[in-house]
Amino acid sequence: MQIIELLWPAFVLAIALVFIHSVFGIEIIKRGVIFTDLAIGQIAASGMAISIAFMGGAYQSTMTLSFAVFGALVITWATKRVEKIEAFIGLLYALGISAIMLILAQSAEGTELFSKLSAADILFTSSEDLYKDLAIYGFVAFVMFVVYPRVQGVKKEFLFFLMLAITVTSSVQSAGVLVVFSLLIAPSYAGVTQKKFKPFIFATIFGSLAVLGALIISYNYDLPTGYTIIFSVVSVSLLMVVFISMKGVKKRA
Repeated sequence: MQIIELLWPAFVLAIALVFIHSVFGIEIIKRGVIFTDLAIGQIAASGMAISIAFMGGAYQSTMTLSFAVFGALVITWATKRVEKIEAFIGLLYALGISAIMLILAQSAEGTELFSKLSAADILFTSSEDLYKDLAIYGFVAFVMFVVYPRVQGVKKEFLFFLMLAITVTSSVQSAGVLVVFSLLIAPSYAGVTQKKFKPFIFATIFGSLAVLGALIISYNYDLPTGYTIIFSVVSVSLLMVVFISMKGVKKRA
């Protein structure tokens, strides 16, 4: 009971992160552009790194969002005009992560800051930060479930990546780039692999249980929260995918 009273904002944020990233993860896996979120996340984190290294943390949200929207614009343009889009997006990711390292090299705490940008500690999230994130995710969810299905063509494509950019802007600051990528891909991968339930519903429930378990493990054993989430979510998702795949092979044999 005490752990719930202490960590309830982290628990709620974890479920919200899984929910909102599953909205995008299912679609990204279907499109086959897996690096999209990671690329936008790294580009967004570049803006965050500039704010931390050169502005004393000022305008952090503005810089992060600006860079994320720029990444979304580039990827929206590239999806219609560039061949082998997955390779292009993968290179954007490499560009983003190298830019972050070069920027943070100017700071004495560069290595520590890079670690936080990759996987932050959400264990002791404040209720104020939680409410801010929930407001953003609520807006994004409304757009994706109500507005997005009614839009067509390039506008629909841009709206998808714009909402992803807004989501990533908030998530990167709260959880870190690698945590965001793991939550986007791992539960959704398990969701689209199984056939008994709707992929989105399965991904949300499955991912939420994995993340909540990771938070409890991190708290009880004093482990780095971000990397505990990554390891837990990715490992259980991979085990699920392998189990389902092996089960399918036996049925076909």
